[in-house]
Amino acid sequence: MKSPKNESLSRRLCVFVGSYADGPGGGSGGVSLYEVSPGGRDLTLCSHLDEPRQAGFLVYAPTLWTLFAVDERKTDGRGPVQSPAAVHAIRVEPTTRTMKPLNLLSTVGPFPTYLSVAPGRHLLVSANHGSFEHVEHVVAGPHGGWDVEYLYDDSTVVTYGLGADGSVESIQDVQILREGGTDPNSSPQAGGHAQAAAHAHCAVIDPSGRYVVVCDKGSDTVTVYELGPKLRPVSTYRFAPQTAPRHLAFDPLSDRAYLTCELSSELVSLAFDASQGVFTFLGRCSSVAEGFTALNEPAEVRVHPGGSFVYVNNRGEDTLAWFEAGTDGSLRRTGSVPLAPSVHPGLAARSFAIDPTGSLLLLADRPGNVVRSYEIDHNTGTLAHLADTAVADPAYLEFAEFPS
Repeated sequence: MKSPKNESLSRRLCVFVGSYADGPGGGSGGVSLYEVSPGGRDLTLCSHLDEPRQAGFLVYAPTLWTLFAVDERKTDGRGPVQSPAAVHAIRVEPTTRTMKPLNLLSTVGPFPTYLSVAPGRHLLVSANHGSFEHVEHVVAGPHGGWDVEYLYDDSTVVTYGLGADGSVESIQDVQILREGGTDPNSSPQAGGHAQAAAHAHCAVIDPSGRYVVVCDKGSDTVTVYELGPKLRPVSTYRFAPQTAPRHLAFDPLSDRAYLTCELSSELVSLAFDASQGVFTFLGRCSSVAEGFTALNEPAEVRVHPGGSFVYVNNRGEDTLAWFEAGTDGSLRRTGSVPLAPSVHPGLAARSFAIDPTGSLLLLADRPGNVVRSYEIDHNTGTLAHLADTAVADPAYLEFAEFPS
């Protein structure tokens, strides 16, 4: 088996860790940069920034030496007292592995949950989830008397133009997602109102770089947009009601994509026709072990660089599971490792990442206040626990390579 250092002697493997402030771990939030030891057992802190305090999603652009991070919050009204929901650009000095804030731009829509960088196009795309809370507006009834109108946050997909230095310069386009789903539904999430409005949870650029794919938990849809400063809708794949597609990951070696469904607790395989921007259903399976019946919500999905294995973390079952992906699109769960018990599905292990060689997996186990390191068996996909590194309320992980 390869170790992370054997791919090249001229690079150092590092990982960015985004953390939440004011969580049960008592940390200050922000972004930390760690160097990963050969073999992946040890993480050594290189630098830390306190902002953004709710660093829930990160993406690194190596050609710009820039890390982009969301401040995953809702702006608190007119003239906000706290920092607004925003996208932050952070300059990374590769030799010293230190970070310096570049700038930030407020999001158009609350609770940004995902970022993607378009290679070579100086475009950044965000998905803004919106909250589950509502506002009651008192309105005159159509036939006299008074009524109550329930208003929910808008969920949006936003494209940002990037400067030559990696700064976030301007908003290029905003797509407002209007459609909701079954409301109320059978899920206890948000008291049965988790689909009262749209909730975009990812905006993934496909391997061709032509499209951005948006999973909307609220409307049970996956929409493909032609990527550019202005997004153009190309196609929509509609799932069954109360499915809630959350995150999607492409296989780097084929036309396959894999998707977690938050409310139905499933992993789905799809074929993607990049010439048309269209998905075709291939297969599905439960994300949890046979016989598990308690509440569960899968979150992240990652494909091994070799293409044969897919990994999903389950919030409720509290596992990191791996699946064998068949050439026909079939999926079979073949193993799992336990994680710290979740407080509830929203406060659980949420994110993990696989290093570029496919030898190491790191997971942000928020309830345990640790980042867990696992060695990956290239032949079976099996994970072997290596070590834990103490980090308060870790939320997201992003690998990067820097010169030695």
